[in-house]
Amino acid sequence: MSENVLPKTYDFSSTEQRLYRWWEANGFFKPANDPNKAGFDPAIKPFVISIPPPNVTGELHLGHAMFVAMEDLMIRYHRMKGVPTLWVPGSDHAGIATQLQVERALLREGLTREQIGRDEFIRRAWEWKEKYGGIIFQQIRRLGASCDWDRTRFTLDEGLSRAVREAFVRLYEKGLIYRGPRLINWSPGLRTAVSDLEVEYSEEPGTLFYFKYMLADGSGEYIPVATVRPETILGDTAVAVHPDDERYRKFVGRKALVPILGRAIPVIADAYVDREFGTGALKITPGHDPNDYRIGLEHKLEIISVLDEFARINKNGGIYEGMDRFECRQKLWEDMRAAGLVIKEQPYTLNVPRSQRGGEIIEPMLSTQWFVRIQPLAQAALEAVWDGRIRIVPERFTKVYYNWLENIQDWCISRQLWWGHRIPVWYCDDCKEMTVSRQDVDTCLHCGSTRIHQDPDVLDTWFSSGLWPFSTLGWPENTPDLGYFYPTSVLETGYDILFFWVARMIMSGLEFTGQPPFHTVYLHGLIRDEHGQKMSKTKGNVIDPLEVMNELGTDALRFTLLVGSTPGNDMNLSVKKVEANRNFANKVWNAGRFVIGALDHSPSSPVMDAHWTLADSWIWARLRSLTREVERLFASYQYGEAGRQIYEFFWSEFADWYVEIAKLQLAEGGDRAYYTVLTLTRVLDTCLRLLHPFTPFVTEELWGHLKRACQSHPAGFAPKGGWEEALIVARWPETREDEGWETQKVADFALVQEIVRAIRNLRAEKKVTPGKKIPALMAAGEKLVLLSSQQAVIAALAHLDSKDFQVVDALNEKPQNAASVVHAGVEIYLPLAGMVDAEAERARLEKELQEALLQIERLENLLKSPFAQKAPAPVVEKEKEKLAGFHQTAEKLKEQIRNLG
Repeated sequence: MSENVLPKTYDFSSTEQRLYRWWEANGFFKPANDPNKAGFDPAIKPFVISIPPPNVTGELHLGHAMFVAMEDLMIRYHRMKGVPTLWVPGSDHAGIATQLQVERALLREGLTREQIGRDEFIRRAWEWKEKYGGIIFQQIRRLGASCDWDRTRFTLDEGLSRAVREAFVRLYEKGLIYRGPRLINWSPGLRTAVSDLEVEYSEEPGTLFYFKYMLADGSGEYIPVATVRPETILGDTAVAVHPDDERYRKFVGRKALVPILGRAIPVIADAYVDREFGTGALKITPGHDPNDYRIGLEHKLEIISVLDEFARINKNGGIYEGMDRFECRQKLWEDMRAAGLVIKEQPYTLNVPRSQRGGEIIEPMLSTQWFVRIQPLAQAALEAVWDGRIRIVPERFTKVYYNWLENIQDWCISRQLWWGHRIPVWYCDDCKEMTVSRQDVDTCLHCGSTRIHQDPDVLDTWFSSGLWPFSTLGWPENTPDLGYFYPTSVLETGYDILFFWVARMIMSGLEFTGQPPFHTVYLHGLIRDEHGQKMSKTKGNVIDPLEVMNELGTDALRFTLLVGSTPGNDMNLSVKKVEANRNFANKVWNAGRFVIGALDHSPSSPVMDAHWTLADSWIWARLRSLTREVERLFASYQYGEAGRQIYEFFWSEFADWYVEIAKLQLAEGGDRAYYTVLTLTRVLDTCLRLLHPFTPFVTEELWGHLKRACQSHPAGFAPKGGWEEALIVARWPETREDEGWETQKVADFALVQEIVRAIRNLRAEKKVTPGKKIPALMAAGEKLVLLSSQQAVIAALAHLDSKDFQVVDALNEKPQNAASVVHAGVEIYLPLAGMVDAEAERARLEKELQEALLQIERLENLLKSPFAQKAPAPVVEKEKEKLAGFHQTAEKLKEQIRNLG
């Protein structure tokens, strides 16, 4: 066995981790131009990506696999282009998610966080992070992520915590952070505020409760009102009607009584009221509904909160104090029924707000929280996209971005949790003033008292992750990394966190550094199952990327995700698609085996200057065209289409056509073999470079074998500039413009391909045994010279008998008893004699004829029967069409039988 022969199959399981360790050990993941090292050149512009930090609680899912594959593709491409690249890895402390994990662990010990206290709880949270926080990084490595792991950051590490405090204090000093009461989303299970973006709405069956709001004057008159949340009646402070509603105009300005509690509230007029919904009258509960809250502020209504932090009724609920909100709903409604206040109940589909984390029903509640006055920051973020400093890909999401920022509400940044960045504010028990500081303080800055205590709340996780692109590089310190690598280049993430994270990074970047944090936002879509359904554990349709990688290899999963995706669009994924791309990885490997084995057939040097065959010229021209097209597609972020075109070229052109012709050329030996091997090695080398960002492992492994095989051959077959140390740092293929000869060569070879396909189709139609060599006659006309020169290629690829294959200019008379096809003016005849077993062919044709005649008889009888009068006209017409079709088939079969003689 030649030393140049590779193992028959590519073993990804023994290759991937070995290659990854080798890449990392050799420093290939590090930027080639580092501001912290000697020889640094600040004039060279880098390419930088900050990884969307996965939650420290996270385990790898397809969303991670998607962004890791996409970002690694961008990083590997720019690295191969010779650009200094940096991919900053890190993880997010994930306030709510991590706190839930630690609380669950405590629960198993029969403990609560209140029992162990804040300090011990935080100690345990760090312990949990140290134990489990690295799992996600190991899984991201499995995907081939070429991050600079020495620059790994964590949103609660010392440097980032300093950045968070700096950001908070700066905003506070500018008057952009304030504390006050406002209606927020409250999670009773987590006992914390959550942002609007962390609330998911689901349609669920519910009830619309109709009841009487009795007038307070004892007249017995009432206003009918409908609600889906009767427990909030306890917090009503007005009844509202539309000012133009004739039914209720007379009640405006009078008082009504809150059911059971008997509290008098005003009847007001407001155009917000929808006259068509329910009864056309609206109960107003400013303390528990965002729309009512706005109406309450406009009409200066009292704002009453009737729920505590556990969503139990508080003292404002009178006799219902201490009840759970849903228990109160039932009891209050029973009491109202007994009081004769119930009108009716009606089934109604509700849009229920649920916590993204816990799934529980969220309560709008009045609470004192910390807020960012967001309008000035949002305006700057809008302008950065308006004026083109930031581009969003795909462009249609720009409108969504504008719409959100133009209608943005102040951002509630405080969370009633223990795990996170604690708000750097201290309250003085003596002078009641607040101290806001970058460092911990032990005395009041206003009166000097030591009787101070820190705000117990922590900041929203998105506050710290909004600083991610610059805090990870050392901000607020003016570090060498910040000076060189910021602003970063591309922010790549799912479109579902455009508002959560992307907009906040843009606002923070502009506010704290004066620069946009990146020039491009690339948004990928969500991954759905093969039927387009959202993946969920309850549906049982979740695909585990780790299982897929273990079974089919990382390259197959990456290639499937990358080629199946287009910017901003969801993609459907099935394991079958990944299997198909595992087959592609094997195809690449097998083609590589052939090329490396072909080196044994090449002499050490040619005797004459290069004389290229049509197939050589064609594959060179197509490779140049592919390289240009891939470069164009990469520049416009159409990575999926670029991957598809590389796939098509490698499989359908290089492997299926050129490799087959190369076998013939190698057999000629001498110069022809030399130049064929040169072409094979160059094309394979270029394809592996183009494929490397998509499928890094199989390409690196195969490229290493190709490099060593070429280096051990006397001819060398080295690419221009020589062999690099590794494919990961090899040069990206240069684009070259056409030189003028390409178009004709491609057209000529396309004719050869079409003729071969025509003969193959004719053979299949005539059911010729695959591989059986058959005679052929071709009248080539003006293509005589071309097709004569390609006679051996056509004979080999179409399985023709080369000794009985003629290519002539024209025919005086057409051959008898031959199958024929005409293509692009070229006539091709395949004599039937000897091509098939005449008796077997006659028996087959006669059997088919008998079947056709039986169908004709059946249909003729059917159309003579009462069916023709009773059945609908279109049905009868369809049966007539079938009959005509079988008549045609029978005539053709009879003609073919006659031609057999």
